[in-house]
Amino acid sequence: MSYKQTNYWNVDKGLTIEAERELIKEAALWIKKGEVVAFPTETVYGLGGNALDDEAIEKIFLAKGRPSDNPLIVHVANSEQLEEFVEFIPDKAKNLMKEFWPGPLTIILPKKEGISNRVTAGLDTVAVRIPDHPVALALLEEANVPVAAPSANLSGKPSPTTGEHVFYDLNGRIAGIVDGGATGVGVESTVVDCTVDIPMILRPGGVTKEQLMEVIGEVTVDPALHEESVAPKSPGVKYTHYAPKATLTVVNDFPNKIEELVQEQKQKGYKVGVLTTDENTTFYQKADLVLPCGSRNDLLSVATNLYDVLRSFDKIELDYIYAEPFPKEGVGVAIMNRLEKAAGGRVI
Repeated sequence: MSYKQTNYWNVDKGLTIEAERELIKEAALWIKKGEVVAFPTETVYGLGGNALDDEAIEKIFLAKGRPSDNPLIVHVANSEQLEEFVEFIPDKAKNLMKEFWPGPLTIILPKKEGISNRVTAGLDTVAVRIPDHPVALALLEEANVPVAAPSANLSGKPSPTTGEHVFYDLNGRIAGIVDGGATGVGVESTVVDCTVDIPMILRPGGVTKEQLMEVIGEVTVDPALHEESVAPKSPGVKYTHYAPKATLTVVNDFPNKIEELVQEQKQKGYKVGVLTTDENTTFYQKADLVLPCGSRNDLLSVATNLYDVLRSFDKIELDYIYAEPFPKEGVGVAIMNRLEKAAGGRVI
């Protein structure tokens, strides 16, 4: 599928002038017509299509090159819209919605008939959330349909956190891009299955396990997140994701082991990059490209910048990238989940 021109709408987050509202209406009209449009959320940019329209959902999969057995997250403007396609909402899910919506939390609920089976990959559940971004909310309100939206990137590549990232990946492959500036959280939403007695985290993200437990008590974690033999149940975690072009490896012994690996590869004639933090950039003198993704003392800054840095490595021809790890606590759990996915499980 190709388009002669992908529409590009620049919209300020404040939506302060009527002209910007008109751009939102134009983008929403494309969604109503069964096309797909990229838009910003507080996590990453999403690629949205009408979740009630099989043909629109097929266009999402085609544009991304995404396997069709991977379910999608449905975005809505308000919780009242859930009545159209959700069978019922358990009390714990209601409490999570009250606390974290709008925000980076996706909740899995039992579905009604009507939602496209292409969205749910044939499952009897559906993943839903309300994004915390004024442009996204304005678009969803104007479209007035539930919008299925995975990240707006080519499948397997780092998720997009700017409109420019989306344009680089999907120009000519989708109807339009709503550019509302850089996103905030940087990593995707936390996914929680609320169809089980004890809610289960299927994907770590912008809301931490500790935050969830403060609201609803006991929460478990999907074994598939740390056991490769177990099949995952969450949207967006079944396949390798987030990978730059060069071979990425996470190295637990840093900076010494990373420096050693850089020297070894350089002696063989390879070009090498290092993903580090603000505190450690001066350690890696022999690497061809050293990029910090934030401060080790501020993991939120790392989450915000991670995908942009992974994409920045592709601006020059590298053969190998070595990445420092981060503490698996708070949002660090989500950061390491994405890094290990980007590395295809290569950890030293």
